[in-house]
Parts: sequence; C-alpha cells; structure tokens
Amino acid sequence: MAHFIAWRLLATLLLLFIVSLLVFWACEILPGDVAQVALGQYATPENVKALRIEMGLNQPPLQRYLQWLVGAVQGDWGRSLVTKSPVSGLLSERVANTALLAGITTLIAVPLAIALGVVMAMWNGRALDRGASIVILALSATPEFLLATLLVLLFAVNLGWLPAVAYLSTGSGLGQTARALLLPTASLVVVVTAQIARMTRAILGNILTQAYIEMAILKGVPGRRVVARHALRNAVGPIANVVALNTAYLVSGIVVVETIFAYPGLARLMIDSVQSRDLPVVQACAMIFCATYVLLILLADVMARVFDPRSLPQRPMDAI
Repeated sequence: MAHFIAWRLLATLLLLFIVSLLVFWACEILPGDVAQVALGQYATPENVKALRIEMGLNQPPLQRYLQWLVGAVQGDWGRSLVTKSPVSGLLSERVANTALLAGITTLIAVPLAIALGVVMAMWNGRALDRGASIVILALSATPEFLLATLLVLLFAVNLGWLPAVAYLSTGSGLGQTARALLLPTASLVVVVTAQIARMTRAILGNILTQAYIEMAILKGVPGRRVVARHALRNAVGPIANVVALNTAYLVSGIVVVETIFAYPGLARLMIDSVQSRDLPVVQACAMIFCATYVLLILLADVMARVFDPRSLPQRPMDAI
C-alpha cells in the first residue's frame, strides 16, 4: 500500500508540473496586452513599453515561468498587475468563500445521495426505484447553468423569496449568509446528489446479485441486514471513489454557479482577472482549481485501493 501511495504521489507531482506548464502557456496566448489594457486605448507606445518593462513582461517566457513556478511552490503568487497588491491577499477571502460553498454542498449532497441510492437498491425494480431513477437521470443530465437560471427565475424573480445575487460581506450575519448561499448551494446539491445516488444505486444493485448475497438471503437474513452488513461493506470502496470524483466535479460546477450568482469566490475572481488580463491572478486561480481536482482524484484512487474488498478481512458466511 505504501509503495502504491508513493508512486501515485510522484505521478501527481509530475501531473501538477505539466498542469503548471499548460496554465502558464494558456495565459501567455490570451489575446490582448495587459499593459495596453491597464493604460487604456489612448496610451502611447512609449508608455506601454515602459509599463511592460516595469511589469517584467519584456523578459523571456521561460525565465518568467521559472520565477513564477519557484514563487508558487513557496506560496508567493506574485503581485497583481492591475491592483499592484499581493495575489495571496486577493486569494485568501475568495478561497474561503469557495471552500464554504463547496463544503456545504458536500455535507448535504453526499449523505443524501448515499441514503437515496441505498433505498433505491433495496426497492430494486419497484415503482419507487423506477420513478426515482427517471428523476435522478434527468437531474444528473441537467447543466448547472440551466438549473441555476431556473431557480433564480422561480425563487428570486417570480416569488421574490431569495436574492438573485449571492452577496457576502465581512459583517454578514448567519441569516443573511444562509439566504445568500441557499440558491447556489441548491444548484450544486441537486446535480451532485443525482450523480452520486445514480452510481450508488448501480454499485449496490450489482453487489446484490452476487452469490454470497443470495446465500445470506437463503439463510433467512433480513434484507436490511444483508444490505447494511454485507452489500455496503463491499461497496464502500467504489462509493468512496464516486464521492471523491464528484467532489472533484464541484470544481467545474462552482465556476458556473459563482458566475451566475455573482458569488464572491475564487471562480469569480478568475473570470474578472481574465477580463482585465491580470495574468498572475489568473494563473494562481487556475492552479488552485487544477491542483484541487488532481488531489481529489488522487484521494479517490487511494480510497478505492484502501477499501478494495480483496484487501479487507473476510468473515465466514457462518457468522451471518
């Protein structure tokens, strides 16, 4: 197990290095000149050239990449080209807001999805299972932007119950924060819950057809005990893998939802920085998103290996 984790960590570090190259290269090919954007369209070429030298944009790309990479490893993302303030200061509050939204979504969606998947598997083939499967399949295929737009139209525009913009301030109380987070969280929870529940039901449905499950049923073990003590025990690894992968999926979902609700998170900061060609901020935000996704994929692989039924101690069927 230690050998497997060590190799996966090395592969993850190599992947993050490749990602850093891609992120830097993608920022390099963005159209427009940040110096020209900062000075305006009426700036003289001399002023633009002077500002490019001041920003260090006249240096070779490889040199700038190495300087940026060394700083990023040390936690120094440089300074914003627009505000001149340290990028780490811009990131601190935005990262906390995004982590809050993702954390609340995970805490609600994961238990709800697993419970729903277990119930559907226990009622396999019945009306409840068929009806829930249709609804879950439809919700899992619904894009976040469409679902978020529909929620805004219903609860913010037509009913007026909730704000259409998820605005958070430093002195926001619990009630104001809850109202601001309700619609963005609901948009993510619905999609993530549907995906995890669908996969949980499929995993348990496959396990419940195995020979040892049929043996337990023939021995007179109640259905709930069969699911709780035997099926779920062997489904922990695949379900944990699914949960980790869907948590990683939140990285892309949060970008869309934060944009729609103007939520002051990391994704919103990255989009605003792209528009102003603030490359250090864009690079920092992109690397944080990519690193989060890669690390969650690593966690999914490790959990799948740890909870592999072949590596768990097996109890004899006589102990049922």
